[in-house]
Amino acid sequence: MRYIHNYIIRIPKQIKIRMSTLNGNDEILMLTILALRDNAYGATMMKHLKKITDKEWSIGAIYDPLYRLEKNGYVVSELTNPVPERGGRSKRLYKITEKGIAALREHKRVRNELTDGLPDFA
Repeated sequence: MRYIHNYIIRIPKQIKIRMSTLNGNDEILMLTILALRDNAYGATMMKHLKKITDKEWSIGAIYDPLYRLEKNGYVVSELTNPVPERGGRSKRLYKITEKGIAALREHKRVRNELTDGLPDFA
């Protein structure tokens, strides 16, 4: 039993955490890709994240994790044909893989089990 802010936290022994190697920002980026569907590229992700979090996201905060997520098989990317609105440059669009979906589901399951029974702390 652990005490956190005068609350007793009981973590059931049957919880087996089989988490993938995602962190919080990875999860946020992957959920952003899902939300943007076929328009998930760097600039649209930055705009969407600013709107949702009310914080500026740097290029590095977007592309470094995306590179790692792609390397680990959670997302894939592809270049579009050059587009005039980008001065003839291509966009790199991102999509979630089945492995990525499974990792998101596992994170959600673990989060739900860990927070089940906790008082509302919002």
